[in-house]
Amino acid sequence: MGTWCHGGLVALCDTRTVSLAGWWLVAASGEQKLPRPSLSLHPSQGIEVGDAVTLRCHLPRLDAWVWLYKGGLRTYRKYKDKEQDTAEFFLSPNWEHTGSYRCQYQLYWTAETSELSDPVELVLTDHSFPPPSISLSPAKRVGTGTNVSIQCWNQGYGGSFLLHKDGCSAPIQCQELLGEDKATFTILGVTPADSGTYRCSYRPWAQRFLSSPIGNNVTLEVAPTPAPPGAAGRSHGIPVVAVVGGCSAAFVFILALVAFFLLAARRRRMRRDESPGAPAEKPEDEEFQAASSDSEGLTYMELQAVTPGAQPPNPAVDPQPSVIYAEVAAGRRR
Repeated sequence: MGTWCHGGLVALCDTRTVSLAGWWLVAASGEQKLPRPSLSLHPSQGIEVGDAVTLRCHLPRLDAWVWLYKGGLRTYRKYKDKEQDTAEFFLSPNWEHTGSYRCQYQLYWTAETSELSDPVELVLTDHSFPPPSISLSPAKRVGTGTNVSIQCWNQGYGGSFLLHKDGCSAPIQCQELLGEDKATFTILGVTPADSGTYRCSYRPWAQRFLSSPIGNNVTLEVAPTPAPPGAAGRSHGIPVVAVVGGCSAAFVFILALVAFFLLAARRRRMRRDESPGAPAEKPEDEEFQAASSDSEGLTYMELQAVTPGAQPPNPAVDPQPSVIYAEVAAGRRR
């Protein structure tokens, strides 16, 4: 895993406006404390002798004197009015301008002074050093969550290796090596945001503010992790199955209801066929009427017997309708 070198590298991968929210910070004691300024370097890398360089000190919109420090010593001073939020210092650097810079401001009307900003480093590119080599592993397109390694090496110069990403204003990782000439930068669990072009540079030992040219590049392409096979079908199929299941249940219910009414109608027709000329039954006549049960739990129903065939000749008396008693077993009430 890469570490920071010299404590002065800040990677900015997009353009952001520096904002100092809350110009006045109130301490517990009730005393007012000035916000700390911040310093930025433009351009921040690949600077060569004679290039135009701007150091910008960002601070509140106040009337103030702004100081630029190099290596702990005041070098330049500039007045800034309350209409501006930055003070700019312009350089055309040579070897003497390399080093670590900070800024500080002092209120114009009270002489109250802020803290020093974090340092930035002005490093010049020295083409006498050969550019480093670079490799990417895995070299092909990778999926989200993959661990990726980027190796950088030089020809025995050792020193500090820096990893650059196109679009970032400063190196994103740095490694200081002791007696080695190869650095391995690891990006854990990459996401599509890590896609891009990467390069390396190095700073030889005893040449802290001199850098090699930035070397060749490698391109990392991170693809979103594909969904498991069939996951999309299952996700869309769940509502479909629910709808189909509901429709099937409704269809079965309607079919059963229709069958019940057809069966009831058929039974009524059969009863009418068995009793020709009988008056139509009323709905209440269709109910099953049962006589009271005796102690043995048996129910007797009186059925009118219809004897087919001719009547016996010369009956002695008027014939009486025969009565047949049928014994029907019924369950006991619990």
